[in-house]
Amino acid sequence: MADLPLVTYPNPQLRQVVGPVVDFDVPELSALIADMEQTLRRAKGLGLAAPQVGSAQRVVLVNTRDGMLALVNPNISERSAEQETGEEGCLSVPRVFGLVSRAKSIGVQAQTAAGETVTFRADGLFARVIQHEIDHLDGILFIDRVKKFTGGSVLLKGMWEKFLPHRTGKTTTSKH
Repeated sequence: MADLPLVTYPNPQLRQVVGPVVDFDVPELSALIADMEQTLRRAKGLGLAAPQVGSAQRVVLVNTRDGMLALVNPNISERSAEQETGEEGCLSVPRVFGLVSRAKSIGVQAQTAAGETVTFRADGLFARVIQHEIDHLDGILFIDRVKKFTGGSVLLKGMWEKFLPHRTGKTTTSKH
């Protein structure tokens, strides 16, 4: 097992949509999940998606009371109409927090590391973490959904000015 480095914003890898895992009989998938578990434990996070450690695999880990839950090719099959707003942060956007509205309850369909299909219902914080991690697989960050920043927005402003010139009104050109 290896403790993997976290990919942090504004790295463009975090904006990539990753494709499904198709081969389950490879040691690389098991190794990735084991490495992600070690990384998540070290970081003391609630969840981790493969793109956050530089892997273009559709894999997420959720830290639950019962241990780590690995979901391969997760999909939200149903969302409750009832939304819940709560504070979120992200290992890939350190020291930034904000209020995000998400479905209070979701239906989830995924596969295990062995390729077996699982379906279950998630509520509350469990549902929030799964939605947050699946967003990572689709190139979406929680800062894209924030209704109000509760901390660290000054850090983001500095990043926007440094890495995204259009946010400050500056333009750049390149010659081909």
